[in-house]
Amino acid sequence: MPFGFDTCVLALAHEPFPNGSVVIARFAQRAAMIALAIITLASVGVYRASTSNSDLPTEYAMVDNAIQSNLGE
Repeated sequence: MPFGFDTCVLALAHEPFPNGSVVIARFAQRAAMIALAIITLASVGVYRASTSNSDLPTEYAMVDNAIQSNLGE
């Protein structure tokens, strides 16, 4: 090991405030977990809507048709 390397490593390990890269890494990890949770919830919602036997697609088609006819005027 180079002279004083172990002392430098120990000093950085006992630093009271983490450096910027650690803060950014923790933020990125939390953001990725939140994004993964949102993607999972959205996927479950889309799956449940696609397997539903209700008349929602018909109602959406009726509303879309009404919007198109009003915008065409």
